[in-house]
Amino acid sequence: MSKIDRLLEEEENWSMVNYRMDAEGFHYCFKHYSSFEEIEDEKFHGLRKRYLEVANHLETYVRYKLTEIREDINNFNEDEDE
Repeated sequence: MSKIDRLLEEEENWSMVNYRMDAEGFHYCFKHYSSFEEIEDEKFHGLRKRYLEVANHLETYVRYKLTEIREDINNFNEDEDE
C-alpha cells in the first residue's frame, strides 16, 4: 500500500470516528458503539480507555449518592413517625 493510500485510509477512519461521535453521541460512541480497532493510534486508545474509566467512576458515584440520599430520606421519615 502506498503512503497516500495509507493516509487516505487513516483519514477515512478518523472521519468515521468523528461522524460517530456526532451521530451516536459522545458517550455512546465510545462505550457501546465500537472499540475502533481500525484506529492505529496508541494515544487515542489510551484516552478512550481513561474516558471510559472516569465515566464508569462517575456513574458509580451518582448511583451511590442517590442510594445514600434515599436512605437518608427513609431514615428521616422513620424518625418523624416516632
